Amino acid sequence: MAVSSIPARSEDPTARPARAPRRPRGEGQWALGHREPLNPNERIKKDDDPLNVRARIENIYAHSGFASIDPQDLRGRFRWWGLYTQRKAGIDGGRTAVLEPHELEDEFFMLRVRIDGGQLSLAQLRVIADISREFARDTADITDRQNIQYHWIRVEDMPEIWRRLESVGLQTTEACGDCPRIVLGSPVAGVARDELLDPTPAIDEIVARYVGDKQFSNLPRKFKTSISWLVDTPYESNDIALLGVDHPEHGPGFDLWVGGGLSTNPMLAQRLGVWVPLAEIPDVWAGVVGIFRDYGYRRLRNRARLKFLVADWGVERFREVLEKEYLGRTLLDGPAPELPAKPIDHVGVHEQADGRHYVGAAPVVGRVSGGQLAQLADVVEAHGSDRVRLTPYQKLLVLDVPSERTESLVDALRGIGLEARPSAWRRGTMACTGIEYCKLAIVETKARGEELVARLEQRLRDFDADISIHINGCPNACARTQVADIGLKGQLVVGPDGRQVEGFQVHLGGGLGMAQGQTAGFGRKLRGLKTTAEELPEYVERLARRYLAGRSAGETFANWVIRVDEEELR
Repeated sequence: MAVSSIPARSEDPTARPARAPRRPRGEGQWALGHREPLNPNERIKKDDDPLNVRARIENIYAHSGFASIDPQDLRGRFRWWGLYTQRKAGIDGGRTAVLEPHELEDEFFMLRVRIDGGQLSLAQLRVIADISREFARDTADITDRQNIQYHWIRVEDMPEIWRRLESVGLQTTEACGDCPRIVLGSPVAGVARDELLDPTPAIDEIVARYVGDKQFSNLPRKFKTSISWLVDTPYESNDIALLGVDHPEHGPGFDLWVGGGLSTNPMLAQRLGVWVPLAEIPDVWAGVVGIFRDYGYRRLRNRARLKFLVADWGVERFREVLEKEYLGRTLLDGPAPELPAKPIDHVGVHEQADGRHYVGAAPVVGRVSGGQLAQLADVVEAHGSDRVRLTPYQKLLVLDVPSERTESLVDALRGIGLEARPSAWRRGTMACTGIEYCKLAIVETKARGEELVARLEQRLRDFDADISIHINGCPNACARTQVADIGLKGQLVVGPDGRQVEGFQVHLGGGLGMAQGQTAGFGRKLRGLKTTAEELPEYVERLARRYLAGRSAGETFANWVIRVDEEELR
């Protein structure tokens, strides 16, 4: 008789029974039946659709003032109408993560105006300028999402601000919040010589059909979109991106990417490998947003972006769900887009498809004012144009300029502080809002950026390479720090005297796939590589000089960073 090798079962009466396998914790995915809110943000959205708060702003808060605002509206639903409370002046970065929201916030608001595709008429530009001067203490920053961002806004003024914006076709609807944010688009859509298909009609249809529609007003987190024929938007950092591509059989259409996003867990968007005709873009876009709404993770806010779902599913499953559950049809396979020989930023004088020209100009780190925009409107009108465009790089363009008026326009723009032939430093430097107004920020950004540009222009005026410098006041990467040549993440660092001071963690050699030969990546983060804000200009100058001295022929800054020893980068 064979003897079993299986050990005898314990007869110990004190032994605990084996536990059943633990079921995986739900992620709050609606499509799987998890509808109960799992955090306070989800509860706020379930209690009342955030879009409803506008009626309370107009009928109650604008009359009763800041003190009358319900906290859930103030710190939650107001965002769906572009409103964030701004930081109270005088609170240093060391207290950002310590104080309660009501201790950090002032009784004024930051307000974002949606400018989908970056497209502005002269009448719209004048209204933006007038609102800035009358209601926002002359503030009007150009953001890297093609928004205009005001500060010092009072709730009492919002009904009149909305009336003026909407009278010229502008809105603040869903400029913030867990909803579809502004749609990025090429600032030269419809006029570019290399554009085969203008996606503006698709952008317009998406905005008309879905922005402000309650079917998409409760997403797990924000949802960012980029639609452009040209490779001139940061497409790989968006939740959804459509890039122009010429199909060998079906002609011009768009290549679909999903799952991009930066912040503390950066991920690049991935190609689905499909070809989308222009007419189908709005439906495909709505399908992707629907997947995010229904399958997105709602339990933890730090995992609630679409990029986490795409990373877990993979593009094959994502495409299958999109086709079978949301579109009801199979999408055509398509080729990858062709990248341009060099990155496109549109600064300078360029010929349009119709023979006229557009002129791209750079403020410093996106900082402009209402007065400056009013002057811009006068300059634009005097040069026979009615169209201005904002870029995702904090620049602006004037379209439809007769060839004989371009030099006059360049001079006139320079006269109001907008440079169409900027230094490499002014051209390549961006900055987020920073501690001046943002409750999340730890350090100053705009003023530091202006100081940095001025110092480098003085010391390295003839610098002949393109280096992007992105300055962020906290880890959230609103200025896309991880995909810059020099990315600066604001934090407190130890200064020469041993005390904590404002400074930056340094990321080097990041970038997106914006041109041939470029490989997208998040840059090199060297252990302990930090700089105080005071030492920042000296550090960047030293780094730039080493690059100039050590680069090989045609070598980009990003490639040089990868090649050299760490000591060269410190």
